[in-house]
Amino acid sequence: MTEFLSVALGIGLAAACGFRVFVPLLFVSIAAKAGKLTLVSSFQWMGTDAAMIAFSVATAIEIAAYYIPWLDNLLDTIATPAAVVAGAIISASVFTGMDPFLRWTLAVIAGAGAAGVVQSASVVTRAASTASTGGFGNFAVATAELILAVVASFLAPFVAIVLVLCLMIYIGRKAYKRYKIAHPAQAASTTAT
Repeated sequence: MTEFLSVALGIGLAAACGFRVFVPLLFVSIAAKAGKLTLVSSFQWMGTDAAMIAFSVATAIEIAAYYIPWLDNLLDTIATPAAVVAGAIISASVFTGMDPFLRWTLAVIAGAGAAGVVQSASVVTRAASTASTGGFGNFAVATAELILAVVASFLAPFVAIVLVLCLMIYIGRKAYKRYKIAHPAQAASTTAT
């Protein structure tokens, strides 16, 4: 159960990296420093004062940069690969109790994937905002992304568990529909009981 929660936490934090690269890293640093989060031994550096200061400065610069109209779209070109890398790193840092090969495989596939999907949606949203409002709506987009990054960082395990449950329900429904199509007589008798 501990491994499941660490995977859920890692994927949730990785997804938060898609909104803002450094907010979840700062969250992990503060939580590790406070003793509220256990990191994999090779990532203990994230809970140091130096890392917390570096992540704080990077977070402040990133947040401010997204409020500069022309810089926000330019920043997305840098933030996309950075979010993917940060998603892999942050998820690997909290995937405790795992073989390193499994940890990094999950981090690259699930962590980087979650960050990449969220960042891609963010880029599309910002581009649509720029096109439809001439960039004036990007302030609202930047604020929403910042709020989502903070909330997702705090609620990462819960968000990930809900997403996994939704995915399982979706897959279960699709499988049941296929079963009904392939075996209509058996599905009718199961439904009748």
